[in-house]
Amino acid sequence: MRILTSAEVRQAEQQALARPDVSALVLMERAGYAVAQFCIAHSRFRSVCVVCGKGDNGGKGLVAARALQAVADEVYVVILAAEAGELSPDTATIGSRLDLNPIWVGDETGFESDALHEALNADLIIDAIADTGFQPPLQGLAARAVAAINAASGTVVSVDLPSGVDGDRTTPIHESGDDLVYANGIVGFIAPRPAHVFAELTSGPVAISEIGVQPALVSNKTGLEATTGQEVGITFPPRPENAHKGLFGHVLVIAGSLGKAGAAGLAGMAALRTGAGLVTVACPRSIQATVASFAPELMTESLPETEGGTISLKAIDRAQALTTGKDIVVLGPGLSTNQETSEFVRRFVAHCPLPLVLDADGLNAFDGHYSELKPRGEAAPFRVLTPHPGEASRLIGVSIKDIQADRTKIARRISTESGSCVVLKGWRTVVAGLSGETWINMSGNPALAKGGSGDVLSGMIGAALARHAGTSANPQPGQPAAPSAAFLDDLHVAAAVYLHGLVADIARDIFHENTVVATDLLDELAEAFRDCESQKDRGLFYLHR
Repeated sequence: MRILTSAEVRQAEQQALARPDVSALVLMERAGYAVAQFCIAHSRFRSVCVVCGKGDNGGKGLVAARALQAVADEVYVVILAAEAGELSPDTATIGSRLDLNPIWVGDETGFESDALHEALNADLIIDAIADTGFQPPLQGLAARAVAAINAASGTVVSVDLPSGVDGDRTTPIHESGDDLVYANGIVGFIAPRPAHVFAELTSGPVAISEIGVQPALVSNKTGLEATTGQEVGITFPPRPENAHKGLFGHVLVIAGSLGKAGAAGLAGMAALRTGAGLVTVACPRSIQATVASFAPELMTESLPETEGGTISLKAIDRAQALTTGKDIVVLGPGLSTNQETSEFVRRFVAHCPLPLVLDADGLNAFDGHYSELKPRGEAAPFRVLTPHPGEASRLIGVSIKDIQADRTKIARRISTESGSCVVLKGWRTVVAGLSGETWINMSGNPALAKGGSGDVLSGMIGAALARHAGTSANPQPGQPAAPSAAFLDDLHVAAAVYLHGLVADIARDIFHENTVVATDLLDELAEAFRDCESQKDRGLFYLHR
């Protein structure tokens, strides 16, 4: 989903309203029902208090209040106005359809009423005060209402953005002294704003409902996108009834060394669990039996090895021969930094005829050889690099501190310099595409800070690309890839990154962030796929859970 400024969101809304089948009231109704749906999915409540401003967000709150009457024992509506004549026309229309008696707060004395105090004791509080395009600071009744919400004990869900927040904000809210609502969850509309992604508005779920608007038709000043289950749905559509394993690609994983057979097994199993039709793991001869024992579904091939049990340079011809009949290569997990093995990696990469995911020690092989990753021309197969900040630092000779200071810039730089799609891993993983598009991923949590997590990601990316091997940016020899194909391959990589973070979120909630291990990610992938399908069915796409 493209990250749009507040002005661009308003432009998208105005374009939608120019259609004969769309009205402001229709969009308001859709948004309000999305809020109610979100609340039902994430909160346990018997009582609800909806605090509404005079503008259109207030109208969305009124729609949500009406919808929640069907599931709550008690619904209170607080309107920050003296009477209906002060409301925007559409909000007043929605209010006239409400079969509740709202609590009107026309001045400061209204906050002292017993009725208001009772309402704010509700289990769930919906913040529908400030409108899209709000500019701080809050004033008057709105500021007083925000303070009252923050002092309440109920779960708080904000409509579009927490009241008091500038939607175009790109710095964390804790760096601001502004008055604002501290929300436990947020439902945005049409498209994510910069604040949804960068302002650290909540540790709870953040979802976006497009409410039938097509935001792709407006400009994108940020030049950024956010990943959600929407991208996963595009990358992993339902399998056709007449499917066979050949439709979903054959992934070749070249990985592992003595003592690191697990990395090869994890990458291979991740590719299978993420949907690849076939997976072959090529590894040093001494660990082949160990890798094969991880799962009967994995096919394995042995490669010549060094005395230390790592892949030998003598394996180059065998490895290149193994690319025949395969669709994607995943190279790097657990290879070690043995000098001979690193030379094998560089030679293999230089002549690899297939799309390639280069991970872990595959990247470390280019420490001091970064120039060998330079762009290889328009007809070269698609390539993905997956560095964490330490690996990126070694590749380009920039300190980790400087990398973390502007992750998007660094990811784009490496992408341009290497002619590759770059996955700069870490908190808020950045996917800088070969097409020029850049995605920010908000799924995932500290449970991923454990050995094996990156191996799983590399296999998942391999499966995502293998699923579309017949239509990817893998041109016939001598033929450049179509720009649209490059964009789709970038999107498939971003989708795999989101799915990887989402499965970690699910595993954390089932277990605990301290106890999750990489094999747990494999076990919970089914639930992550179901979650993304549910996002599509509901029209609520989550930036993070």
